[in-house]
Amino acid sequence: MISQQSWTDAQCLWDFQQMGHAVRPCSVAIGLGSHDLGVADTTAALYHDGMAPLIVFTGATSRTSRERMPRGEAVHYRERAVELGVPADAILVETNARNTGENIAFSRALLSDQGIAVSSVLLVCKPYEERRAYATARKMWPSVEWICASASMSFTEYLTSIGDERLVIDMLVGAQQRLMIYPDEGFMIRQEIPVKVEMAYRRLVSRGFTSRLVSTAQSSLS
Repeated sequence: MISQQSWTDAQCLWDFQQMGHAVRPCSVAIGLGSHDLGVADTTAALYHDGMAPLIVFTGATSRTSRERMPRGEAVHYRERAVELGVPADAILVETNARNTGENIAFSRALLSDQGIAVSSVLLVCKPYEERRAYATARKMWPSVEWICASASMSFTEYLTSIGDERLVIDMLVGAQQRLMIYPDEGFMIRQEIPVKVEMAYRRLVSRGFTSRLVSTAQSSLS
């Protein structure tokens, strides 16, 4: 049973992750692979709205996606986008990245190899990881402008869409931890963390929402 305080704290982390960027046309959209196929839906909708002429879907598999997406996150994303009417030749697929840092680095290399000039990127991710993705992207590729986008829905609506409340809260806690520790490891730009957000994070950790935490000695990218 998840307590009311835990719901309140999770909402606090959710709100903090929202960057609130105004979406506008960019050179390319990069859809970050995950267990959430809704990222592909959002990216496809943005393409149809004229927000990017080209999409890169990036992602291998992870412990949370390997059963849902056995052919790899980026491959499943591409298939979904094509189903939604995005032309196949408007999609590039990067299938090796296993974390956010690699998502950005490998997508950048792929675009460079294709001779595609990039000045701005529409970064599409899960709603509860906007700030984490943005902080990583700014560190990994500082020469372009980054605009974050995700599915427009409330915390409650998102929980219903995923169907696993504890997984989402664990993910929120993991994303917040990375915002706090990864700047010191050189993996992200530093973000100011409000006291109320840090306290909400610490209460959730104390209540056992810890499955997505990493060791502070871990040296992998976010």
